[in-house]
Amino acid sequence: MLRTVSCSASLSSSSLFFRFFRQLPRSYLSLSSSPGRNLRRISSPSAAGRRLLLRRGLRIPSAAGRGVNGQFSRFSVRAVATQPAPSYPDVGQDEADKLGFEKVSEEFISECKSKATLFRHKKTGCEVMSVSNEDENKVFGIVLRTPPKDSTGIPHILEHSVLCGSRKYPLKEPFVELLKGSLHTFLNAFTYPDRTCYPVASTNTKDFYNLVDVYLDAVFFPKCVDDVHTFQQEGWHYELNDPSEDISYKGVVFNEMKGVYSQPDNILGRIAQQASDPKDIPKLTFEEFKDFHRKYYHPSNARIWFYGDDDPVHRLRVLSEYLDMFEASPSRDSSKIEFQKLFSEPVRIVEKYPAGRDGDLKKKNMLCVNWLLSEKPLDLQTQLALGFLDHLMLGTPASPLRKILLESGLGEALVSSGMSDELLQPQFSVGMKGVSEENVPKVEELIMNTLKKLAEEGFDNDAVEASMNTIEFSLRENNTGSFPRGLSLMLQSIAKWIYDMDPFEPLKYTEPLKALKARIAEEGSKAVFSPLIEQYILNNSHRVTIEMQPDPEKASQEEAEEKNILEKVKASMTEEDLAELARATEELRLKQETPDPPEALRCVPSLNLSDIPKEPTYVPTEVGDINGVKVLRHDLFTNDIVYAEVVFDMGSLKHELLPLVPLFCQSLLEMGTKDLTFVQLNQLIGRKTGGISVYPLTSSVRGKDEPCSKFVVRGKSMAGRAEDLFNLMNCLLQEVQFTDQQRFKQFVSQSIARMENRLRGSGHGVAAARMDAMLNVAGWMSEQMGGLSYLEFLHTLEKKVDEDWEGISSSLEEIRRSLLARNGCIVNMTADGKSLTNIEKSVEKFLDLLPENPSGGLVTWDGRLPLRNEAIVIPTQVNYVGKAGNIYSTGYELDGSAYVISKQISNTWLWDRVRVSGGAYGGFCDFDSHSGVFSFLSYRDPNLLKTLDIYDGTGDFLRGLDVDQETLTKAIIGTIGDVDSYQLPDAKGYSSLMRHLLGVTDEERQRKREEILTTSLKDFKDFAEAIDVVRDRGVAVAVASAEDIDAANNARSNFFEVKKAL
Repeated sequence: MLRTVSCSASLSSSSLFFRFFRQLPRSYLSLSSSPGRNLRRISSPSAAGRRLLLRRGLRIPSAAGRGVNGQFSRFSVRAVATQPAPSYPDVGQDEADKLGFEKVSEEFISECKSKATLFRHKKTGCEVMSVSNEDENKVFGIVLRTPPKDSTGIPHILEHSVLCGSRKYPLKEPFVELLKGSLHTFLNAFTYPDRTCYPVASTNTKDFYNLVDVYLDAVFFPKCVDDVHTFQQEGWHYELNDPSEDISYKGVVFNEMKGVYSQPDNILGRIAQQASDPKDIPKLTFEEFKDFHRKYYHPSNARIWFYGDDDPVHRLRVLSEYLDMFEASPSRDSSKIEFQKLFSEPVRIVEKYPAGRDGDLKKKNMLCVNWLLSEKPLDLQTQLALGFLDHLMLGTPASPLRKILLESGLGEALVSSGMSDELLQPQFSVGMKGVSEENVPKVEELIMNTLKKLAEEGFDNDAVEASMNTIEFSLRENNTGSFPRGLSLMLQSIAKWIYDMDPFEPLKYTEPLKALKARIAEEGSKAVFSPLIEQYILNNSHRVTIEMQPDPEKASQEEAEEKNILEKVKASMTEEDLAELARATEELRLKQETPDPPEALRCVPSLNLSDIPKEPTYVPTEVGDINGVKVLRHDLFTNDIVYAEVVFDMGSLKHELLPLVPLFCQSLLEMGTKDLTFVQLNQLIGRKTGGISVYPLTSSVRGKDEPCSKFVVRGKSMAGRAEDLFNLMNCLLQEVQFTDQQRFKQFVSQSIARMENRLRGSGHGVAAARMDAMLNVAGWMSEQMGGLSYLEFLHTLEKKVDEDWEGISSSLEEIRRSLLARNGCIVNMTADGKSLTNIEKSVEKFLDLLPENPSGGLVTWDGRLPLRNEAIVIPTQVNYVGKAGNIYSTGYELDGSAYVISKQISNTWLWDRVRVSGGAYGGFCDFDSHSGVFSFLSYRDPNLLKTLDIYDGTGDFLRGLDVDQETLTKAIIGTIGDVDSYQLPDAKGYSSLMRHLLGVTDEERQRKREEILTTSLKDFKDFAEAIDVVRDRGVAVAVASAEDIDAANNARSNFFEVKKAL
């Protein structure tokens, strides 16, 4: 498994999507780092909100720019060449009429090179946006307005439930069958505070329409409205295995939200919105659940989106078959979202959050100031300017509001900070966590004073220019990573469309951006941004200040309250009631664990093996050298953008310096040089490039004892700015000075805050890293730079910064000398052939400036954590449970069938037992073919030992497995879908680099593909013997509450060695 350390610093602009034209919804940011392939529906914590103090979704980290006053003199409005609109298939009005639609409007959107047509279904009023272009990654989505009436989580639970079987697909979970056997590039669903989205994507047309049909049937004709068991499974139910035992709550959403609100940052968001609390979920009845679907899941209340290179007439044909079955409904009117009036005076809220007992709790307060910006719709240019302003104030570490707060020493890190504009009314928030009790009022005062100062003084030229370049670069690049571009556009459009506004407007940024630039050039940036700060923030009475105080008793109090409620429920029941509840519990479990019959499974449409390419996708790669340094070139169309990676070997780095590497990375990006402050350097990067990031990565290499350990510098720019890109890379690497003690101390505090947040929200990742560190050297290296060991190192370092700054500064310099060298360096470049040729001189100059060899000799990496079962204690209401072992230690030799088997274990055995029956939000496995480590993990899990027992039963599950050829074919196709995941050009070039570093040849890829395609039932049976090593010799690590760990150690005497983390 290739690891990049999650806390390594990178310049945010390298991944920036400007907020106004965002390409990822904040409501499900975690999808990009989803805990497992089968964790399907990552929803906003505010999925079921009451009246909103502040309407908001989770936010994307913002990204670049900073300044203090000045005119926008260097910027002129660029001329934009007008290109003729390409010709795409048209839907004539006669064709639309025959299918029951009327054409409302049609436009060519030059920004995304697409023809967009808005249709209305005449019978129901359902609106359909049909976007045609040359993108093979086709996207479909249904979006419904789903305003909650209370705090019981109905929209969120229904979002889970409708995908659990439907009229045409009457099996338990068609969604899982699609996960198993589809080539989807996106398959999920998610809930916003006021709407629910069901999107799918695929590059294969046949597969795409299979997905579309399953989703249409699921949304409009789900089984869940007639099946109380689905409601109980996905929402909540009382569980009682035996009348003599205690009753407990179970339910996937119930446990998911318990996990979400184990994180203080999310509790802060919930309070700001007055959103749902998991304890209210058991108030929801099945009748209310059914009624909500009847009321809102209707074509009249739906907006439907199509995007890509498929036939636009066929889109309407598919839709008409469904929509014609319905009559018009008043749901569109009853679901309308009304504007919330602004408060006449500010509001202050003080709440407590659950905290551990360790550390100085008086320094763990949080303070956030929030504004609802307007009670009327804002025009496009105002929204654009507000987004730009947000970018200027908080984007990068050089942005003034962010910089001043962090340098104040009043808190450890920012929390809930930035502009959010994806709901009806935009909001702005800024706050800090890790604040001492006595500093809480000082933080609020500093926020207000800084905003006043910015309004009075404005931003400097370089900050505005850097922000504008970053924004324009991002818009031109349109790089959504593995996230489909069509879905990004859908979410932009729906942010207006869902409120009955123009769905075309958010897609057209060229003219508003040109107008904003012209206005800044003519009037100066102060005249543009200062009035916005004054009107929408400083003079806005709708201000909600939230103070959060740590409470070490709160978690146990909440557990006690829940236990007390359940004891009263049990006490109110007769013996007959208890017997019936135990019978119902067993009935639900039996239904959950009973496989669907073959005839039901066959109804889900799927591809055939003949639809699957027999060869993998090859990336054009030319291996050469410049001045003796190996250079990989990938000739791909990149829209005149150059992507570059420079890779250095970490083989000369001393062991004791390893944990300091992430902070070394951050220091490179956030400290200055002899001639440039870090603010100036940051702005220079923003003005000249699309961003630069630096990070370490480690991986085992199959067949070798030595790990692959590298230090990567990654950047991008327009082809004409490639020289600037490599000059700035050199500046960062060789000229940055490690002299700013106070900034470094901030980095340590920020890193501690990030790691503590990771423990609470991504405990499965911490558990996985811990197990890897016990089982292989690469895992140990990674854990030293991003796991629990790293957090322990940071706590020690925090004290050392004041005691021995000279020693730390010297160590940072030693890391630089150990890493930077031409010897062992590799350069990877992705661009079109002409650009690749043109930038060779810039690369040559960059390499000439590097030292020939690193300081010191090669180091032998052999560290590992001791093998033991470990429990990491944090204040939480849910657990993260892992177990892992090295299957290569049994003599198992890698075969491509292992990928099929691993995916099948996740999507059947673990899905059914850990998630569906066990109530966890997710259960999955991962096979690292480079190291041989096979890992089991669960996510937001109410269980602990029970989950470990399920893991241990995997070998027997495989031995007893009996799958027909159709099921096996689905598993193979689904695996190929993972292997052939859709990639944009930069990702293709980067993946090729990773394969080169790990010694994975095209011949090996072809051989593994053939082994995947010929996987047999015998392979499953044989794999059972290998996987038994996890049961017999594996290590278990759980991130869990003290109560659950104590119960586990009482049940199995001293099973876990306990470590306190928070």
